[in-house]
Amino acid sequence: MSRLEVMPESVPATPNHRPPRALNIGEYLIQRLQDYGLRDLFGIPGDYILSFYAMLEKSPINVVGCTREDCAGFAADAYARVHGMGAVCVTYCVGGLSVCNSIAGAYAEKSPVVVITGSPGLEERVNNPLLHHKVRDFRTQIEVFEKLCVASAELIDPLVAFREIDRVLDACYRFKRPVYIEIPRDMVEVVPQISQTFHRVTAEVDTQAADEAADEAATLLSKSQKPMILAGVEIHRFSLQDKVLALAEQMQVPIAATLLGKSVVPERHPLYAGLYEGAMGQEEVTKLVEESDCVLVLGAFMTDINLGIFTANLDPTKCIYVTSEQLRIRHHHYHGVPLDDFLARLAARKPTPKPRAVPAVLQEPKKPFVLESDRPIEVRRLIHRLDEQIDDQTIVIADIGDSLFAATELTIHQRTEFLSPAYYTSMGFSVPAALGAMTARPDARIVVICGDGAFQMTGMETSTIVRNGLAPIIIVLDNHGYGTERFLHEGEWKFNEIHPWKYSKLPLLLGGGTGYEVRTEGEFDAALQSAWSDRTGMSIVHVHLFEGDASLPLKRLAERLKQRV
Repeated sequence: MSRLEVMPESVPATPNHRPPRALNIGEYLIQRLQDYGLRDLFGIPGDYILSFYAMLEKSPINVVGCTREDCAGFAADAYARVHGMGAVCVTYCVGGLSVCNSIAGAYAEKSPVVVITGSPGLEERVNNPLLHHKVRDFRTQIEVFEKLCVASAELIDPLVAFREIDRVLDACYRFKRPVYIEIPRDMVEVVPQISQTFHRVTAEVDTQAADEAADEAATLLSKSQKPMILAGVEIHRFSLQDKVLALAEQMQVPIAATLLGKSVVPERHPLYAGLYEGAMGQEEVTKLVEESDCVLVLGAFMTDINLGIFTANLDPTKCIYVTSEQLRIRHHHYHGVPLDDFLARLAARKPTPKPRAVPAVLQEPKKPFVLESDRPIEVRRLIHRLDEQIDDQTIVIADIGDSLFAATELTIHQRTEFLSPAYYTSMGFSVPAALGAMTARPDARIVVICGDGAFQMTGMETSTIVRNGLAPIIIVLDNHGYGTERFLHEGEWKFNEIHPWKYSKLPLLLGGGTGYEVRTEGEFDAALQSAWSDRTGMSIVHVHLFEGDASLPLKRLAERLKQRV
């Protein structure tokens, strides 16, 4: 997490005067990125962005070249989740349109990523020539990204270019969503003779609505006999973890987290109850939440995945639902009340619900893992062993499918140290995300859990990991294809099969790292211990699972879905 996130009062102010030396547009953008704490940037160069890349290389910003644009986007997304803001820089259309999926995921899950792209020079566009990379017309790319970003700017007017850069970066910081900046290649080195200053517009709080909402919420909570807090990912994005924990401790109310918000609070906190995820979750957690007579839902997206493919059963009449975009108490809607402001007002009213303890069954320490060396490895047992290994410095990155479902049973020691695209669910996130997370936090131990199908999509980003001397542990769960889909749609379907790779041999191909091939618990235990003690390079642990093996959350989900058919 960046210092900017920890100390919101340090948000960079927009300059009210020209710099001592007149900066060109490219230099000004680089300076403003640094003002927001960006030390690193991901991407792939191309001719329409080369002059800006040359400026980047001379700047303090570290440019991480990736193998694919979508991987660069995933890396920037993970960097943003860990550091506070990320950036990706690509060329026109063939680069920009390739990164669309990554940025769509960042938008869906509120990850603040700055997309920077070049484009044909303005003088090149006269008479609408057929330039390479162009699709339909010169504005096609920006029109696409206007749908994927919270703000965008095409820097075609030097008089307002600085103001536009400030406006877009401010939107990225405030709304925690991706933004888009396009620089025609003949504008990069232009020095504006006059620059209009951007003035940040602070959203006004409707104080009457805010007070009424806080009063109603405090009244409902004070009357509650079975209160509950359900915390989501926005609590992390807006750095509200301490406020939520303080409120829970003040009221002595248990906290559950959504799947997307896993690790939003430390999972060893005495008030933490576990993940609420409908049919995928523990029955005791589901019961604790759904039997509540007042659920304070904070910063959570009520998505199908968060709700266990709609197998959850939350009664809206018993919910106080608050996000950065809406506030609903039962059937009452309040507007103009920011999430952080509501939390502060609610805490000031000191609601007094009946204290509610986390059930003892959810507080019981996990049984120690007892190694059975010759036993074929199973994903459930693998997670149990890994759970004993992770520590306060571990960041877990889980890809989609049973990698995610299985990893939900890990206990994350510190807050916001679990990364997964658990709403947008784009396969292939985890390996490039490891690049982003390790770039942001080189001191951390990064553990990736990735299915073989997802690895085959983006796993060659391990090349960049090796090139940069990074040392994640990548656990590839090999069940010969798309195992989750086998459970969700039964039958012997060839479309779920993939070509087998020798994943443990990749370090030989890439010229760095160590590979392990695992079939038994003993082999996994030895590989994990060896990889954990090795910080010289990446480790790939190729785990052979038998077809049909699955985590308990996935099995529970499949059973509940069958009942609905």
